[in-house]
Amino acid sequence: MSQDSIDPIAAHLAQSLAGLERATQDSALLAAARKIAAVFVTALRAGNKLLIIGNGGSAADAQHIAAEIIGRYKQDRPAYAAIALTTDTSALTAIANDYGFEQVFTRQVAGLGNRGDVLLALSTSGRSANILAALRTAREHGLLTIGFTGARGEALGALCDHLLVAPSDDTPVIQQIHLAVAHGICDEIEQSLMREGARK
Repeated sequence: MSQDSIDPIAAHLAQSLAGLERATQDSALLAAARKIAAVFVTALRAGNKLLIIGNGGSAADAQHIAAEIIGRYKQDRPAYAAIALTTDTSALTAIANDYGFEQVFTRQVAGLGNRGDVLLALSTSGRSANILAALRTAREHGLLTIGFTGARGEALGALCDHLLVAPSDDTPVIQQIHLAVAHGICDEIEQSLMREGARK
């Protein structure tokens, strides 16, 4: 089969499947995901909130994850506090205009974050300046810091209490792994907190 005859849709699905299979067998990724789920459960149980940031496709994933947590994932249950800092166009444009794009998340973390809250930062490259700045600010304000990145973004770990590394260097595949893992974490959050609620 010539290069010109390769079906790009089938090729992408095959790449995605291969990435997810690598993730399924990645013991470090699975251990990190379980620890991150436990951190989220502990924070939400204590009445703290989850702040989520990302750029581009990761901004959309931030909104998706926040919606699963504050709305519901699979089960009817109480709302849990999660905010995507990618959604307020007035705040984003005002901050970018007045302070520069690097500060669009930093200012929101400083204004909305409290000690004990959790900042989840999605960055496929691990090098986005506004993500790194927000993680630094989160640490200064006593937030726990979580990073989701790709195989080339491990340097992000220097600013994160916990880091999940998708075993890929292909941006779309990294994002798909991030969202698949996030869905699993949402399931763990619901099951853990609902079990606790049932025992009360």
